[in-house]
Amino acid sequence: MKLFGVDVGGTFTDVIFNDTESKLTEIHKVPTTLEDPSKGVVRGILELCEQQSIDKTTIDHIFHGTTIATNAILEYDGAKTGMLTTKGYRDIIHIGRHQRPHNYSIMQEIPWQDRPLVQRRNRLPVTERQGPAKGEVITTLDEQEVRSSVATLKKAGVESIIVNFLFSYINPQHEQRVKEIINEEYPEAFVTISSDVSPQFREFERFTTAAVNGFVGPKVKNYIKNLEANLKECGIEAELHIMCSNGGVATPTTVSEKPVNTLLSGPAAGILGGAWSGQLSNRSKLITFDVGGTSADIGIITDSGYAESSARDTWIAGYPVMVPMIDIHTIGAGGGSIAHIDEGGAFKVGPRSAGSRPGPACYGHGGLKPTVSDANVVLGRIDSENFLGGEMQIFTNAAYKVIEELAQQLGMSTEKTAEGVLQIMNNNMANAIREKTIQKGEDPREFTLVAFGGAGPLHAVEVAQILSIPEVLVPLYPGINSGAGLLTTDLKYDVIKTEFMLSTELDFLQLNADYDALSAQLVLQLIEDGIKKEHIQINRSADCRYVGQGYELRVDIPTGEINEETIQEAFEAFHESHKVEYGHHFLESPIEIVNIRVTGVGEMPKIEKKDVSHPYKLDDAIVKKGEATFNIGGSLEKLETTFYQRSKLPVGVEFSGPSIVLQKDTTTVIPPNCTAHVEKFGNIIIKVGV
Repeated sequence: MKLFGVDVGGTFTDVIFNDTESKLTEIHKVPTTLEDPSKGVVRGILELCEQQSIDKTTIDHIFHGTTIATNAILEYDGAKTGMLTTKGYRDIIHIGRHQRPHNYSIMQEIPWQDRPLVQRRNRLPVTERQGPAKGEVITTLDEQEVRSSVATLKKAGVESIIVNFLFSYINPQHEQRVKEIINEEYPEAFVTISSDVSPQFREFERFTTAAVNGFVGPKVKNYIKNLEANLKECGIEAELHIMCSNGGVATPTTVSEKPVNTLLSGPAAGILGGAWSGQLSNRSKLITFDVGGTSADIGIITDSGYAESSARDTWIAGYPVMVPMIDIHTIGAGGGSIAHIDEGGAFKVGPRSAGSRPGPACYGHGGLKPTVSDANVVLGRIDSENFLGGEMQIFTNAAYKVIEELAQQLGMSTEKTAEGVLQIMNNNMANAIREKTIQKGEDPREFTLVAFGGAGPLHAVEVAQILSIPEVLVPLYPGINSGAGLLTTDLKYDVIKTEFMLSTELDFLQLNADYDALSAQLVLQLIEDGIKKEHIQINRSADCRYVGQGYELRVDIPTGEINEETIQEAFEAFHESHKVEYGHHFLESPIEIVNIRVTGVGEMPKIEKKDVSHPYKLDDAIVKKGEATFNIGGSLEKLETTFYQRSKLPVGVEFSGPSIVLQKDTTTVIPPNCTAHVEKFGNIIIKVGV
């Protein structure tokens, strides 16, 4: 099998090729084409094919991580959206839950009010009503009123229409009928019904999830359409799969209908790539540290695997989203993060970024603001002669100029200012890791920090020192890690049904029937996607809570028929999970099954590990010796630093800092008092000194 993984970032589009038979792996990076990222995707694939003499017609699969949906919501640049909803409830997505994002701030932004996904004039109520118990019809849907409302939205120039009715998660018939009417009256519109996207209780979150899907939908659909057309035009007939937030991939058709599932497409692939790298080094407790040009993404992997976000803390750009997502924490910290002095005179770094155009000053694309990358150049940590494998020139003078201008404002030396930029950046990222570990009851000192992304290995060891993390793992292709992660996943779909069943009043007949129906739905979908039945795996779970609680915890449900014995296993797991999460449990309290979930996994071909052993000696890997600046005990010192070429580092031979490891897709900084060695399958393990 010939596999390509392509991950689009804010600055670069990363491409990785793997031949599962020969175990050949090759990588490439091209600048992201922000005006149309699909052009960069196709260019990256074609250039790598040309460089490595790969016949593009023999490519079997292309796995793609996209930022289209993410950027549309972050930049508030989506479709003009309309909404049809139950009469009397047009303002649910404005009112929310009366929960302030910042409890004690009198001046704060409330995203769903300050940046509404649907303007109020385009939120139209229609006559219909269903009941909360069994979804019984209380008021019949007024179809003529629906047709009139659709005509109004069409006249207003609405591109996307969402349908949000009360209790549609129990009975979707009214929403489904409205979708049929919209397709009759306005077939050009992108249509989203909440019972398809998020069929579960909690009106505000369900309505907003549907609104996000409608807001980003046309952009994502057009992007995928263009990408498929561009690939075919270039003679590439490979199957295309799009990375989703749940850690699996989906077909272009599925993603085009539910683009909300791709909001964490790239970062999710990074978590998978980090997990795969950890497996190669027999490490299961990992903190994934993905630092790119604009943001840093933090994920946690334990012996149980990666965590999935819960309903109470799944937010994108301030909007609640109820779709399955890997638990990832993102902050505005990357190589392009701009260092500045704010209105109050404070020295800050980010969250604004220079992006890829104009980018950091050192890129030579016209950037005039000091960034983290410029600070690294000033401190000698980025080698101007070997950036991007020597394919991209670094303008050292431009980096010095912008850092010097900032230094003059601060009244500090140029080197001290550059070090200050890195200190602020590193502490911001350390605080983000604290939120996902210490605040969740995990001790970061028990984990390995997996550093990847274009800027992750530049900062990882110093971040680890702040948190007393004992070691850092740098994957074989850290700058392409998310692309590699794309090649470790499977087709994966999730379905959910709100159940509301008490442990004291269990209806096993109903429970088994509902799980069987959801499982059959997923098996059928995966077979339609070309997966053989023997390569399909079905996993079941349930969202449970003690009666009276507001939020749930997820527990696995054993396969096979559910009976008194198997359900008690699940309830015992819930008690234990509650104790781990909150520090206590209530063994005598009745448990409520709120939602039942089924995940269908279709096995896909995966990347093969690569033995990097070779006959080179450590001295063969030395590119040069130069000076780099490090903070030693609070004072800056220029130290003689050895620059190594990673591809020539011998397996198992330890080397010490200060040293800098060069490779095409990133630079790894190993400060003084640290040691490192390369393992058989390419990971660099760095022992972190104080």
